Amino acid sequence: MSEGGQCIFCRIVRGEVPRREAYSGPLTYAFHDLHPVAPLHVLVVPREHLEDASEVGPQHGPVLAEMAGAAHAIAEREGVAKTGYRLVFNVGRDSGSEVAHLHMHVIGGRKLTWPPG
Repeated sequence: MSEGGQCIFCRIVRGEVPRREAYSGPLTYAFHDLHPVAPLHVLVVPREHLEDASEVGPQHGPVLAEMAGAAHAIAEREGVAKTGYRLVFNVGRDSGSEVAHLHMHVIGGRKLTWPPG
């Protein structure tokens, strides 16, 4: 953990940096991406600072379960749960990750192609 609780996502979770909230739970927080790649693009983050998925262990099961549940609740509310949505974790700079805080992208609202690009 390099940035601890000082990264931008930790500051968003604490309410120090305003964002459009999409979900708030005891272990996670979700907000709309500033640079969406689709009509629905939300980031779900754990309230606890974890640098990325490489730090996740068995003790983080409840956090991951809440992240998945939040994603589905957001997809339901935004009307994309039946048509489909994508969940993405990026690990490390080469993946395109820009913030060293575990986050899951919830992307939907249009036909998504694979590979993304």
